Amino acid sequence: MPTVRVAVGTQSVALAVIATIAVVFALEWAQLLVVTLLLGLLFAYTLNPLVVWLEQIRMPRPLGTTIVMAGVVCSLILGAYSLRGQFQTILDQVPAAVGKLSAGLASVRKGQTSTMQKVQTAASEIEKATSQAAGIDSTPKRPATRVVIDTPGFKLGDFLWANTVGAVGLIGQAAMVLFLTFFLLLSGDTYKRKLVRLTGPTLSNRKVTVRILDDINESVQRYMLMLLATNVLVALLTWIALRWIGLENAGAWALAAGLLHVIPYFGPAVTAAAIGTAAFLQFDALSMALLPAGASLAVATFVGTFVTTWMTGRIAKMNTAAVFVSLLFWAWLWGIWGMLLSIPITVIVKVVAQHVEQLEPIAELLGE
Repeated sequence: MPTVRVAVGTQSVALAVIATIAVVFALEWAQLLVVTLLLGLLFAYTLNPLVVWLEQIRMPRPLGTTIVMAGVVCSLILGAYSLRGQFQTILDQVPAAVGKLSAGLASVRKGQTSTMQKVQTAASEIEKATSQAAGIDSTPKRPATRVVIDTPGFKLGDFLWANTVGAVGLIGQAAMVLFLTFFLLLSGDTYKRKLVRLTGPTLSNRKVTVRILDDINESVQRYMLMLLATNVLVALLTWIALRWIGLENAGAWALAAGLLHVIPYFGPAVTAAAIGTAAFLQFDALSMALLPAGASLAVATFVGTFVTTWMTGRIAKMNTAAVFVSLLFWAWLWGIWGMLLSIPITVIVKVVAQHVEQLEPIAELLGE
């Protein structure tokens, strides 16, 4: 009997491992579809309280959904339009930044080359003196033939075509997310009622399903509200710091810092590097380039370490190690999109695991 139990346990573990690997490959293969669905769901959860509030003041849901979506789109367009001058100035500085960085790298490479030449000359002199002392002929050997592989040069047409295709794909995905958010808001509680019916006729299963959906709804809405508050705080503090330093286009850089802060770790690093490059172009001094870059990184670190961590703990009650491991996994699987969606996915998994008896070990691992 013990042998049979071990065999059954081993078979179950093997099936679980195979199923997990299959799910991971499926998620990677269907990345575009799954990411679009998740973004649409997150935005629908975030905007649903506004639509519900409009319903409470006797406005039909289709009209309320249209007003909310139109307000979001118009706000994004007006925000981008109001900062178009600063963004255009930043784009105009890109060629100068590339030229300056290339000159700096060339000077560093030249210095390294001269240093290596000195080392090689000294090594040759030492080898020559050693050979003479040992009575060995120090006639230089015939140098070996070097094979140089000529790599194809940079082609502007290919670069523009690749970036155009990527931009068109991104715009198409954004349009799909907007349409999906609109239709999800328009449907209201339709899918919630359908899921409750699919759980079966028993009242207990339906109560558990309703509780899971309500908890997911509350957790996601609170997380998105926290994300909005922390990103606005990052943008505001960054704008104050950059204005105090005197960096040009501080508003555009502050907006970029707030938007990229949604990507943990990677976003603030990219923002600091870009701000440092812009400061180096403006002030032409390394110390003045490090000051705004360090200020941007300090603001993101302060908000992320104290405000975001505290609010995330209050909302989802997850331990930091589990959040970081989840971030690594989804970043490995989906790249930037995975880093952006890792915490909402982990929150949803934890909520579901808390209400399903078979998944309680997962909830225990993710909890504090």
